[in-house]
Parts: sequence; structure tokens; C-alpha cells
Amino acid sequence: MKHVPFTGDEKESLQVSLDRHRDAVLWKLEGLDDEQLRRPMAPSGTNLLGLVKHLASVEYGWFCTTFGRETEPLWFDPEEDMVVAAGESTADIVELYGRARAAADRAIAELDLDTLGTSWSGNTVSMRWVLIHMLEDTARHAGHMDILRELIDGASGDHPRA
Repeated sequence: MKHVPFTGDEKESLQVSLDRHRDAVLWKLEGLDDEQLRRPMAPSGTNLLGLVKHLASVEYGWFCTTFGRETEPLWFDPEEDMVVAAGESTADIVELYGRARAAADRAIAELDLDTLGTSWSGNTVSMRWVLIHMLEDTARHAGHMDILRELIDGASGDHPRA
């Protein structure tokens, strides 16, 4: 489990914190079968795999599209990014998240925190704002996943116990 440095610079601290939550998201999937990963656990239909698909979509959107960087074409409607279709495998979704995360990491490494981009809504935003926003969003969804996972099999926490 990564730890946010007590004396790191701003970008490093934000990225390590984001990475902690990203890692927790993936850990929440470990040891579950496909049915458990897709099982709707709330009236909205929210499920673990759908949350990972959503996070992949928004990583590409915020870190790449906002700053005019290329992304892979998504095979799904971004407005339906929490819905996992029958033909989408767990591996497809986890690999998509890995590619989106890698593309986001390249953007974070290559752009200054003060670099400006245009969000999907037309607002001018900085890389700093995007990092903070994605840190919040990923942490929020990791928390949702913690509750869903506990409802499935009783596992809780944000990292494996040693």
C-alpha cells in the first residue's frame, strides 16, 4: 500500500494519494467471481465492475480529453459507463481501467499542475483541479466499493491485511 509522503511536492502527493485509491478499487475485485462482480447491490443497479468501468471512462475524459490528448475509442456510451454489458468480460473492464490509468499517468507526468484544459462542460480547468477532482471521485467510488464488497462477502478495508 502506497503512503502519501509527509514532505513530498504537491504533484507527487496528489498522485500517490490518487494511486492509493486506484489500488483499493482494484483490490475490491480480488477473489470474487464474475457474478459477484456484476451483482447489483443497490436499487440503482450499482455493482463493483460497473464502478471500475466508470472510473476508466472518467480517467480518460478528465486527464486526456480535457487536455487534448488521445484516448482509445470507447465501445460504450459514456453516459452508460456504469452498465456492464453481458459481452464485456471482467478482464475487458480491468484492462480498460489499466490503460486509462496509464494514459492518465502520462498526462500527469508530462503536464504542469497549472496547465489549462477544457472540460466536457466547457469550463477551463487546471491539471491541479483535475487531479483533485479525480482524487475525490476515485475515493468516493472506492468507498462505495468498500460497502458493496462488505455486503457481498464481509470483506472490508482499503488494502489487504498482512
